[in-house]
Amino acid sequence: MDTISKILVYAGFSGITVFIGALLGKAFNHHVHKRTVKYEISHTAMAFGGGIILSAVALVLVPKGLEELPLWPMLFSFGLGSVTFFLIDRYLEQKGGKMAQLLAMLMDFVPESIALGALFASDPSTGTLLAIFIGLQNLPEAFNSYRDMVLSGFTVNKTLIMMFFLSFAGIGGAMIGHYLLRDYPDITAHLMVFASGGILYLLFQDIAPSSQMKNHQWGAMGACLGFMVGMIGEKVI
Repeated sequence: MDTISKILVYAGFSGITVFIGALLGKAFNHHVHKRTVKYEISHTAMAFGGGIILSAVALVLVPKGLEELPLWPMLFSFGLGSVTFFLIDRYLEQKGGKMAQLLAMLMDFVPESIALGALFASDPSTGTLLAIFIGLQNLPEAFNSYRDMVLSGFTVNKTLIMMFFLSFAGIGGAMIGHYLLRDYPDITAHLMVFASGGILYLLFQDIAPSSQMKNHQWGAMGACLGFMVGMIGEKVI
């Protein structure tokens, strides 16, 4: 399989989990009626996604930045990512509306996909691992985004259609990264560290607080399980 085919396959996997997560959210809303069960499952899923995101930062994105970049440029990109995601998150919070959850999911999905495409030319194993991380983190994010969008007023069919087309954003981003950044590993590293700063901000600002449950510890265990999945991927690949 040539490089382009691999990018299409792995970027397609990382993106299709958006639609799969939405379908799981639809089935969950339809078949699970007990409020406490819904509460526990949705919060544990969010924590699991947070664990996956943290493993992507700790095991792939930041280590790659450390390899390619000097200290101060790396810190600048990380800080810029944190500040940028803070400003976007603040804007979305002030604006509110039905699209906030969807846009929040795109904030980490798109830059990671671009880095994925750029990595495949020089480091296919790391690109493969990043694709797995992106796909796994998209699953619970899409699951919760679907439920939030339906609760905020979108119809089921409209939400599923939007999620279906969004699932192809990973392929688009990966192809952009491959053709524009494959010969610029330093820029790719800056992008990965930039995404890391933003993801870490979102993790502690939105995901971790939202995954906490009163009188339950399953949320924290879900985060640990998500990080363990990342450790398995790192060792296997």
